[in-house]
Amino acid sequence: MVSALVSCLYFISYKLSLFFSGNFLVDLLGTWSVTSGGPARINPVGGLCYYLYPPESFYSVHALIYIFFMLSSCAVFSKTWIEVSGSSAKDVAKLLKDHQMVMRGHRETSMVHELNRYIPTAASFGGLCIGGLSLMAHFLGAFGSGTEILMTVTSIYQYFEIFVKEQSEVGSMGALLF
Repeated sequence: MVSALVSCLYFISYKLSLFFSGNFLVDLLGTWSVTSGGPARINPVGGLCYYLYPPESFYSVHALIYIFFMLSSCAVFSKTWIEVSGSSAKDVAKLLKDHQMVMRGHRETSMVHELNRYIPTAASFGGLCIGGLSLMAHFLGAFGSGTEILMTVTSIYQYFEIFVKEQSEVGSMGALLF
């Protein structure tokens, strides 16, 4: 989600700079330049988009701002996602109640309070980890962006889970492992 948001910001900033170059607000959002030598690429050279664009070097103020932005935005999006996706403490408490499961010593309202202590923190930490993996892939020079790598690994793992489920239904998972 962070990559999609930033990509949209880049697109809007670049298009605005084409039509309204020299405008203070447009330049504050981002100024762009075409790189020479090798394939032509359009990179931000100033403004907000410059600081949100992946840096070339790890040792700069630009890199610190980029790292802070990526980690904090991934954590915020993860925390927001649990509210939107139906995984909040209130939703989990309702699900547990529907399955007639309880937490020893807690009523439903106190169970929501207790779950609120853990679920948002776990979601934020998970977002930090995903952002960290994406950053690490970028700074280590992985082929593709960190986001692309995460999406690829997630897709492959989902296919593996489907395969294992189908094999267990057929009963030949033991033959697969040995």
